Amino acid sequence: MNVNALDLRKGNLVEHEGRICQVIFWNILKNDRRQFVQMKTRDISTGRITEFKEHGDAKWNLLENEVVDLSHSYRDGNDEVFYSAEGEEYHCNADSAAEALRWSCESYKGLVVEGRLVAVSPPQSVVAVVKETAPPMRGAGSGLKDAVLENGVKIKVNLLTDIGDKVRLDPETLEFKERVSG
Repeated sequence: MNVNALDLRKGNLVEHEGRICQVIFWNILKNDRRQFVQMKTRDISTGRITEFKEHGDAKWNLLENEVVDLSHSYRDGNDEVFYSAEGEEYHCNADSAAEALRWSCESYKGLVVEGRLVAVSPPQSVVAVVKETAPPMRGAGSGLKDAVLENGVKIKVNLLTDIGDKVRLDPETLEFKERVSG
C-alpha cells in the first residue's frame, strides 16, 4: 500500500530499494512553502540505519505485517524452520535467525511481512546457564563480576552467582536480571 511520507509513523515497516526497513525516527520539518519529513530507517536483515529527508508527498510502500509466537523445529539447508501454535510452518533464512537462535527458548517472536517470515527475535528475557565465573563472594556487598554462559556469551552477573547457576537476562542488552532457582 503506497502512502505519503507524512502518513508514516515510528514503527511502520516500509519497502525501500527492495529491502524491508522499519521506521525508527520520524519528524515533520516545515519551511515557508513545503513540508518535509525527516526520518531514519533500520534494515531488518542487516540492521543498517539510513537517514532521509523527503518531501511530504513522497510515496512509500507501507508493508502489512504481524508478530507471531513461534517455536524452532529444525534447519533445512539455508533455512531455519519454525512452527506457530496453530501448526503453520514458516521458513526463515538461517542468517536472519542466527542471533535469536543463540538463545535456547521455548518460543520466539517472528516478524511476518506479507505472509513471509523475515526476522526472528528471542523473548524479552531468557534463562541461560553460567559456564565460567569467579567463585561466589558472600558478604561482599552488591556488585557485578564477569561470567561466560553455555552459548559463549560474556555478561556481568552478581557476586553470588556460581558455575552451573541459571540466570535471567535481557538478550538484547545482555543486562543481568536475576539468578533463577531450579
